[in-house]
Amino acid sequence: MTTSEFQEQWTSPSPTLLVHTSGSTGAPKPLMVEKERMLASAHATNDFLGLHPGDTTLLCMPLEFIAGKMVIVRSMERHLRLISVDPSNHPLATLATEHIDVAAMVPSQVWTSLQDEEEARALRSIRHIIIGGGAISPELEDALRAMPNNVWSSYGMTETLSHIALRRVSGPDASLWYTPMPGVTVSLSADGCLIINAPQVHEGALLTNDIAEMHTDGRRFRIIGRKDNTICSGGIKLQIEAMEKKLSVCLHHPFCITKRKDAKFGEVAVMLTTQDVCRGDIAACLTKYEMPKDIILVGSIPLTKTGKIDRKAAMMLADVE
Repeated sequence: MTTSEFQEQWTSPSPTLLVHTSGSTGAPKPLMVEKERMLASAHATNDFLGLHPGDTTLLCMPLEFIAGKMVIVRSMERHLRLISVDPSNHPLATLATEHIDVAAMVPSQVWTSLQDEEEARALRSIRHIIIGGGAISPELEDALRAMPNNVWSSYGMTETLSHIALRRVSGPDASLWYTPMPGVTVSLSADGCLIINAPQVHEGALLTNDIAEMHTDGRRFRIIGRKDNTICSGGIKLQIEAMEKKLSVCLHHPFCITKRKDAKFGEVAVMLTTQDVCRGDIAACLTKYEMPKDIILVGSIPLTKTGKIDRKAAMMLADVE
């Protein structure tokens, strides 16, 4: 989809638009969303970031998904100057001299931009960077903490029309806790999953599959992992995201943790890796209960179109082996 095609859909008489979920735990699902709610989400973000008419925003993500669409909606809501580049891991390669006030990017785009001196300089000049679409690795988080600009990690999903909470990643106010946008409240279900109440963007309470922890202030929260990504192995519950976070400190190549059924333990952890790894190196990062039952060498880690790990495909690879 092109920018002009999206704008044509936006100006059509229909009060709704078709979007698709990211598909990280299954096939992408189509959803019809209301334009008025998209505008409400855009208004909240533009106010939070202090954007004004004439400020510049960068579109560098696919328009098939909500994140890309919302970049355009935010530009229309606040009359921002929109710069559009083809989605890639080097969105700033041709923008060294452009002044950009806000850019929404995925972690891989930020990481690869930091590896090139000219692109890294352009990245540091952006007033606000919103990172979404996947978890920020500890290594990337460390690199971003010293950034001179405003770097934010976003929490949200297609159903909430992009993010409903942000946390600061750069500077002295960096935090692990997400702060909900104005008008948004969150709570936990009986099994520890996040419940979102965001009446401006979603009708009724939204029960997520994200296991979360509430701050003592009763407002902020942090994400532990997805309920789908819990491994119940021999009566012990392991969280895939927590294991991957530990391993990212000692492994610097693409890998992921998945699971498969096991007659003895119910489920076991399996590691997919694009390079040979030593069990001793893994053991230095994980507890004995977290150690993968098998380590499988693969050509690449399966990813969705939005760059997230394709968890369903990863489990299929573990079962094949």
